Amino acid sequence: MGWAIALHGGAGPIPNSLPKERREPREAALRHCLAIGVEALKANLPALDVVELVVRELENNPFFNAGKGSVLTANGTVEMEASIMDGRTKACGAVSGLSTVVNAVSLARLVMEKTPHVYLGFDGAEAFAREQGVETVDASQFVTPENIERLKLAKEADRVQVDYTPAVQKEILVETHTADGDSQIGTVGCVAVDSSGNLASATSTGGLVNKMVGRIGDTPVIGAGTYANSLCAVSATGVGEAIIKATVARDVAALMEYKGLSLEEAAKYVIHESVPEGNAGLVAVSAKGEVAMEFNTFGMFRACATEDGYSEIAIWPSSSVQE
Repeated sequence: MGWAIALHGGAGPIPNSLPKERREPREAALRHCLAIGVEALKANLPALDVVELVVRELENNPFFNAGKGSVLTANGTVEMEASIMDGRTKACGAVSGLSTVVNAVSLARLVMEKTPHVYLGFDGAEAFAREQGVETVDASQFVTPENIERLKLAKEADRVQVDYTPAVQKEILVETHTADGDSQIGTVGCVAVDSSGNLASATSTGGLVNKMVGRIGDTPVIGAGTYANSLCAVSATGVGEAIIKATVARDVAALMEYKGLSLEEAAKYVIHESVPEGNAGLVAVSAKGEVAMEFNTFGMFRACATEDGYSEIAIWPSSSVQE
């Protein structure tokens, strides 16, 4: 047994032709956030603190679709969501519809710790944020020129429609694939197991480009985008509707619990058998310090490290940047 950490910056149609100026900042962000997580685990911070710390850092990076980089709804507004879960106690918190909160993941943790509830959304979540004194900014601060352009392209293509037939699966994955080769898939997440064997998971996103106002994806849904128990911690990314239908995060844990599968076996089964191709990815760690990073999309921004010295940063299948 030993500590382990894995994080993602989103899965989807990330082209192999992704320009260097688009790819390198994301790789650097993954490397930076992984280093922060590793340092925290080496300092014996609890897994719950580690995943919140890492996801906050990812939210503060404009190259991913969460926090500062959140994509826009059909109305040109931001509706951020996040969740966090403590595997030791199964305590969890989630938020949706945030437009002013700088770090949605920290508000989700406050929901977990300061309320009798699991999930707060929209006006209620914003009011709770003000009550708790968390950092907020004017909603306009999240509406960037880059994401205005992404929304324009999505509208022109008439994408992100409520139609999940196989013929349009690749069209739905619009989080986002723009004309200049930029792919800001970007939902972020982190899972960790600390030296005491405690597990935790956290996930944060701005959702889909051109999504309907009020749409809620998998990220804040416990058991879909985020789950942790005494066996494993999972954070998913991709098409939220597909992930919700497959209860991706919980199913990984259930296969381990009820079928006795290993973390790797459970992750592979869920991603490649339960979710339609091109729709999802996940990162997961087990109480034994194992790591799984599975996806059925073109690529997934991902990174991991374990106490025994293994480290990886990668985007496409078998394309490790650092090992």
